[in-house]
Amino acid sequence: MDVANYEEFARGRLPGLLRYAAALTGDTEQARDIVQEVMVRAFTRWRRISRMDHPDAYLRRMVTNEWTSWRRRWSVRTITVLPDEQLHNLAGDAPDAMTAVSERDALRRALDTLPHRQRAALVLRYYEGLSYEECAQVLDCAEGTVRSACSRGTAALRRAVDLDVGLGPDRGSSVVPPLAWAKDLS
Repeated sequence: MDVANYEEFARGRLPGLLRYAAALTGDTEQARDIVQEVMVRAFTRWRRISRMDHPDAYLRRMVTNEWTSWRRRWSVRTITVLPDEQLHNLAGDAPDAMTAVSERDALRRALDTLPHRQRAALVLRYYEGLSYEECAQVLDCAEGTVRSACSRGTAALRRAVDLDVGLGPDRGSSVVPPLAWAKDLS
């Protein structure tokens, strides 16, 4: 096994995988755990992975699969976040200096409610900047499925969150990716 080759590959891809996992999970600690698990498994299979045409896409797929498995295992352990209305009632008449944080949090909570395929498609497409074709390869589905998941996901986010995310007057096409906030997670 070529350990030096793996270490060089891992060093170059680790920050991107951590950002991707953080955008999927919404929790940097959980993202680190997922990426660590994926990197350990990738090391044991490095000889096969290194011969692939796109090993980084394969690792993204591994992260997506590990996140899905993680959600299944820990779906009973959830922490309920207080709704903004209750927090505002507790704060009284104090001016809201955290509007941007509140809006980002509302978007994060809305993203958490999406089905995992829509969420993964949105993160890959808008946060990672992959093409529909590349997203389809990572998610192991048809390109049309990715387009549909992105369309339905952004529509659900628009309904769930009353935010202006750079949409044109017809609200038909996004000028600013709806997950631009996720870059703050890394």
